[in-house]
Amino acid sequence: MNTPLTQPATVAGLLSDISTVGADLARGGYSRPVYSAADMQLREWFVAEARRRSLDVETDRNGIIWAWWNPTGLPLRDAVATGSHLDSVPGGGPYDGPLGVATALIAIDILRDRGFVPTRPIVLAVFPEEEGSRYGLACLGSQLLTGDIDPDRVRALSDADGRTYAEIAAAHGHDTRHLGADPERLASIGVFVELHVEQGRGLIDLGQPVAIGSSIIGHGRWRLSFTGQGNHAGTTLMTDRHDPMIAAARTVLDVRKVGAAQPDARATVGKLDPIPGGTNVIASRVDVWLDVRHDSDAVVAGLVAEIEHAARRSSADEGCAVTLTEASISPTVSFDPLLRDRLVGVLPNAPILATGAGHDAGVLAAHLPTAMLFVRNPTGISHAPEEYVEDSDAEAGAIALADVLRDLAAR
Repeated sequence: MNTPLTQPATVAGLLSDISTVGADLARGGYSRPVYSAADMQLREWFVAEARRRSLDVETDRNGIIWAWWNPTGLPLRDAVATGSHLDSVPGGGPYDGPLGVATALIAIDILRDRGFVPTRPIVLAVFPEEEGSRYGLACLGSQLLTGDIDPDRVRALSDADGRTYAEIAAAHGHDTRHLGADPERLASIGVFVELHVEQGRGLIDLGQPVAIGSSIIGHGRWRLSFTGQGNHAGTTLMTDRHDPMIAAARTVLDVRKVGAAQPDARATVGKLDPIPGGTNVIASRVDVWLDVRHDSDAVVAGLVAEIEHAARRSSADEGCAVTLTEASISPTVSFDPLLRDRLVGVLPNAPILATGAGHDAGVLAAHLPTAMLFVRNPTGISHAPEEYVEDSDAEAGAIALADVLRDLAAR
């Protein structure tokens, strides 16, 4: 049985309740990959909190959790939706994702305390595998919902241990035979507003606790696979080697050089996998994961082409080969301007900021009006343990989200 609310809850209080879930003692921060024990515990936490608020909860065919606040029994269409995700990158911070989920719950509390009764249903959403940290594809839940990704491809995805998405999901009671586009569900949502911790320094420099999102700059992920000749580290002369690690290392440096030469670009190698990975073994293959971002999609394409050319040059110098595989790509997304202007009317002091990070709101933007709110992060650091939100800013974000939901759900 779920214990009903007996005293006012806070965003900080809800986040404190899950502060030990998925704590990563080796990396620091939190590691909460989709369908891990930590992720499942967080999903159960959200369901319990939603039911404590007498919300109607369901999990759809794509593993997205929906919690409806519909006190007058309105038809479940043209809903005002909000929410975020609970999974994290390896060693990530405590706010990336969970802040938006906890804030959505508190926003419902605030509206109820005000005596507000919505004339449009309000629904809270928790999207799975937003970070792509387990299966390499970000925003997997929202992409399945919208039909932007082939469900057969998703079912066959393998994690680092060779376990497919279908296997892991089934082990947690989720039948993946029905994955895929859900036009009826999508049609029930009239608008989506996602609140998220800011992943940068915009609000620090502006001295404001909350901002309104304008756009998500274009970004993509690619895998560069360098192949050479695996061999013994002790018996192979330096002159006899075809070492893909050398080509990969040079390319990592070239990635930084290429990215730095283009104003406002971001080019990153955050993951490198040598195969077989022994300390006394010359690798036979090295996979390098590339992330490139810029608000011009043409610039992104040009940067990747330049990096691929540099990789081929370094590979040839080592007598190796390289292939480039696109894992995912998301063009620049501009949020709905009419919805953005409406949020400005509700939150006139909130600045308007673009973001370089991808979000489920960006995926949904091609299918319905979406918007984002960002809450100040005084460290300016994200995807790392130093990510932070002051308690007062978290509560300011809840009030801002409540104000926005009230405006949208009253008409």
